[in-house]
Amino acid sequence: MTVDLPRLASWLRCPVCTADLEPVDRLTLGCAQAHRHDVNKRGFVSLLGGGTKLLGDTPEMLDARELVLEGGAFSPIADAVSTAARGSARVLDAGAGTGYYLRAALAETPDARGLAMDLAPQAVARAVRASLRVDGLVADTWRPLPVRSGVADTVLDVFAPRNLPEFHRVLRPGGSLVVVVPRPDHLGSLRAAGTMLDIPSDKADDVAAAAEPLYALQARETVEYDLALTDALRAALAGMGPSARHAAAAAPAHVDTTRVSVDVLRLTRR
Repeated sequence: MTVDLPRLASWLRCPVCTADLEPVDRLTLGCAQAHRHDVNKRGFVSLLGGGTKLLGDTPEMLDARELVLEGGAFSPIADAVSTAARGSARVLDAGAGTGYYLRAALAETPDARGLAMDLAPQAVARAVRASLRVDGLVADTWRPLPVRSGVADTVLDVFAPRNLPEFHRVLRPGGSLVVVVPRPDHLGSLRAAGTMLDIPSDKADDVAAAAEPLYALQARETVEYDLALTDALRAALAGMGPSARHAAAAAPAHVDTTRVSVDVLRLTRR
């Protein structure tokens, strides 16, 4: 594939010195302090710096996620994310996974561009491969982001860790943060059978309270519906997230339906 190096660089700053990154060679980004960062031929760059002790999704978890998402099981959530991000020209997805929700956010704005950021290089590679409108960044959400200040119209955070101060910095003034969190009954029949990890109650309230000093809550939408399960979908739901790292995920419960239940929050940068 042909890498649009100037477009990728337009998102990024050096993880060493925080100066803006610019193209300096065919597959190299650099800053004014002469720090250099190689760009993968598949169209993304890793700016993890000193590394991280956290684990990104495995290829098996990403395969499960693609089965669930590309099969449409969570398409109403993607529709709500698309609505919340409508009109955004530049969208950063923090914890993008395979880029499914980022593509939904870009869909209604023809000239919009996105940056898929994830800890797992395999995830970023899939996100970039799935859309010519998406650039890729391997980075740790919990660290200072190697992303320029004020560069994004919208930051997406869908079932992912939240670095609220850094999201605030990379958003333009008045930009939007779109957060999707599960409600306590999300995939409840699978959780009741011991297949998946429990969800804390009032998660959306906790997010809104933590964000209040930096963001104003503009909208909160609950997306709820019943989802029919096949054997393959049941296994993929257990295998796509943190539950996949636990033994319970190896034996999905034989239930025929489950409830999808999430809150979609749209907040604006103060």
